[in-house]
Amino acid sequence: MANVTIKFNNKEFLLSCEDGQEEHLEELLIHINQKFNELKNNLGNLGENKLLLITAVKVMDEYYETKKKVDLKKNELRDLSNKFKELKSLIYDYRDKKEEEIKEINTNHLNFKNEIEANHKKYEKLIDEAADEISNFVEKAKLETISQ
Repeated sequence: MANVTIKFNNKEFLLSCEDGQEEHLEELLIHINQKFNELKNNLGNLGENKLLLITAVKVMDEYYETKKKVDLKKNELRDLSNKFKELKSLIYDYRDKKEEEIKEINTNHLNFKNEIEANHKKYEKLIDEAADEISNFVEKAKLETISQ
């Protein structure tokens, strides 16, 4: 434990604090001293105890106002975080849905391509068969013409 000598209301006090916290304690006492002196100047000398009480009330008021603001900001941050999570979830859902649609389109495209290729083969076979029949018909017609 470290000891710090501070001056408050023209009186010296010896206070103890954790090692390394001496500067922080001195900063706190400067703030309290300023509040105390402000009140003393504004309200007059009402007595040390009453001024200390009013100083404590003022400091606690500042603390609770700051705490309210911090809590409000925490709530806002939590709400924003929840909205971000919801938006993130919507984005992932949208991405997954689009990936599924793309997969389905690719499958349909492949099926359509296979169907076109199969129909192309059938068409070529049909043309070949028709050409053979026409050739046979022409050959028969030539033979019939020659035999007559």
